[in-house]
Formats: sequence, structure tokens, C-alpha cells
Amino acid sequence: MSEKQHTIGSSKTLKGVGLHTGLQVELTFRPAQENSGIKFKRIDLEGEPEIPADVDFVSETSRGTTLTKDGVNVATVEHALAAAAGLRIDNLIIELNGPEVPILDGSSAHFIKALKDAGIVEQNAERLYYELKTNVFYNDPARNVEIIAVPSDSYKIKVMIDFNSPVLGFQHAQLDNIDDFESQVAGCRTFVFLHELKMLLDNNLIKGGDLSNAIVYVDRALSTEDHEVLTKVFERDDLVVTREGTLNNVEIQFQNEAARHKLLDVVGDLALVGRPIKGTIIASRPGHAANVEFAKKIKQLIKAEKLSKNTLPEIDLNQPPLYTINDISRILPHRQPFLLIDKIMEMSENHVVGVKNVTMNEDFFRGHFPGNPVMPGVLIIEAMAQCGGILVLNTVPDPENYLTYFMKIDNVKFKQKVIPGDTLVFRLELVSPIRRGICHMKGTAYVNNKPVTEAEMMAQIVKEKGLSN
Repeated sequence: MSEKQHTIGSSKTLKGVGLHTGLQVELTFRPAQENSGIKFKRIDLEGEPEIPADVDFVSETSRGTTLTKDGVNVATVEHALAAAAGLRIDNLIIELNGPEVPILDGSSAHFIKALKDAGIVEQNAERLYYELKTNVFYNDPARNVEIIAVPSDSYKIKVMIDFNSPVLGFQHAQLDNIDDFESQVAGCRTFVFLHELKMLLDNNLIKGGDLSNAIVYVDRALSTEDHEVLTKVFERDDLVVTREGTLNNVEIQFQNEAARHKLLDVVGDLALVGRPIKGTIIASRPGHAANVEFAKKIKQLIKAEKLSKNTLPEIDLNQPPLYTINDISRILPHRQPFLLIDKIMEMSENHVVGVKNVTMNEDFFRGHFPGNPVMPGVLIIEAMAQCGGILVLNTVPDPENYLTYFMKIDNVKFKQKVIPGDTLVFRLELVSPIRRGICHMKGTAYVNNKPVTEAEMMAQIVKEKGLSN
């Protein structure tokens, strides 16, 4: 039985402080269309730019995970993403009026509550899992970090930490079913050691840190210097440790709360893969940097799998097109005889389907084997690229002012000749998100539902002055 995608039924707003920026931030969860994934939206900036929750956009992993697209940042995304993953929410818009997700109590608990209050709604599209088919390894000897993923029929995570501390030494945490995330993991708070605070202060971090949003582990008696540092950080002079353990003797929810919070971070960071995973993750001493590198390894497997597949477009050529030839002419600068796409039948953020009717009246047939006309392979590739250009140019508000230039063409295969009377159907899909106007696509051309040409292409759109149609 197939599983469906989910979003939320209404909007829900939370307010809080950013852990590192110290800024007051308002966050609003909003429903999103199926197959759109999770996106952050900076509503405080002109144009309200969006940043996909995608590992390809990770720019920083120091004390949290930061995403950046076109110079726009959103920091500390992991706890909100973990909440969405824990509730099996696939499509979501997370609006922010600042550069950082609020820390709240340092866990995912408040995000979980907000999303549940908004109502979780089943959508029509099927949920797309990435099923591990082989073991995946990551190793960082310098940090003594190891992460392994092995095939499994569900998503399971095992985490081990070892800080070599009398207060917080070896701990283990395990999640055997993502449905248990809310009760077993979501409420576990972020933590820091006393000896790390000075470094964080020196780097202008944790401006929003407080005992209400982090556990401070203390494995020595507080010195006068310690007290002065902590008073500065938390703006309190009643800080004590009456026993070896936590600052102000904050109560621990679980004996292994620290390990459970590290597991929470793994869930949030691996959500950046963009698909729910079927596999068992075993992480030894994980951190955001390692989590992100591991997510990139899994994302590379997904990209490789995309490149190896032919996805036959299921379209009715008798239906009205999404874009007619006139619409295409308003977007692409090409003209006869080099406008090689007749209509666009289907388009999403990640793929496009276009059509080229090959007739005997094509100019190139006059000189390309006129006694036995065959469409030149390079023109099939050009037509495919024009189809992909529609997808890329759809990301800018003024496509008529842009030109698209090839950067690379790889893995081209010509499987069957194309002759007059054929109808070429092109399907192109992004291999990775568009960044800085650069797109990487896998394209396939079909005739009578059979692939005739394949290519992997990289191109860039560039704004040019003085263009006109």
C-alpha cells in the first residue's frame, strides 16, 4: 500500500529569540503544495526570497546548520526540520522575519506542537522514499566521527557520544520508528559544556543563549572567573552548581538526554537530503558538519540514480499545452530556423516536458541527407536544451532579458534516428537545485514512447542588456 505525502492544514506562528544572533524572530509554518518539499522564506527581505531545505545550500555547520542561497541566509534550521521529519511532513513553507530560526527551549518540542496544532493533512501524491541499496560510510579521523547507513525497510537511527567527561561521558540513544520521535526525542534540549562558553563568546555566538534554551554541563566547581563569564552570558548573578552536573541544577529529562539531542540533530540535518530515507543510520560522535557531509553522500546517490533512469512522460498530446509557441517566443530569444520547441506540456520546479513536431519542411532536411532525411543529433540536443531553458528562465521575473549558455554536455547517447513525421517529446529534470543561475539537468528525448536521445547538460542563464523579442 502506497504512502501519501503530507502538509499542514493551516498556518501557525511561533515567536522566540535566535540562539546565535540574539534577535527576536517570528516563524510561521504554512501549507505547501505536494512535491514542493520544505522551503524557508525570508519575508523580511525584498522579494521574500526562498531557500530550499536542501543539503546543496548548506553554508555553515558551526554550532548549527545554516542554509544560504543567492546571499540570503537562514540559520539553525535543524530543530524545525527534525520536527517536520518526525511528523512525516513532506511539504511545508517556513516563513521567517529574521536570519535565524528561534531556539525556543532548545529542542523540537514547540515546533512539534505548532505543526500538530496546524493539523497534518494527507495529500494526493505518493511519498517518495530513498531506499538505501548498499552501505554508505563516512569517516572523519580528526574528529573521531563515523557514520554508517545500511539498507532497511524503515528509518532507524542509533547514536553514540563520548565526551570523556565525568558528567557527560559515554551515552547511547536509539530510535527504531520515526513515529516515536515526538515522545522519545523531540523534547531533548541542546547542550554545551562550561569550558566551551568562552570560545562561543569570543566568536560572537549564543547571543540568545539562556538556561531556558540550553543545558550547561559543569564538570568542575565554579571559579570566580567562571561565574563572571556565566553572569555575562545569562545576565544572572544567581548561578550555582551545588553538585557536579548542570548549571543551576537543571533537571535532565532522560539519563541520556544529550545523546537523544544528538539524534534529534541527525534527524534534522538528514532531512536536507530532500526525501525520507529507508535505512538504518549508525552515528558515532556525530555533529552538524559530519551530518551534512553524510547527507551529501546520500544526495549524490539520489542524483546518480536520477541520471540512470528514463522517466517516460505520461502526457496527452491532444490536450492544450501549458505554453504555446507564442508563449515560448516571449521567453526564449531563438527564432526560425533555430526555435526548435513547439509547446510545453508540463512543468514543475524540478522538471519540464516539451514537444517538437518534426516535419519535412524543416530547413535542415534540405542539406542533411536530403535523399534519406535524418534530424541532426546536435539539433536534438539543442531542442532539448531549449526545453530545459524554459524551466530555468521560469525562475526569473524577466526571462526576456536573459540568454542561456551551455557550460558542459556529458553522457550523450543517440539510440534511434529521428525522421520527418516524428514527434519528439522531451523530459528534463534537475539533477541538483539551480544555484547562481547555473542548472544541471538530465534530459531524454522520446519518439513513440521510446528513448531516442539522452544527455546530461549544464548551462547558465546570464542577464544581457538590450535584448528584445
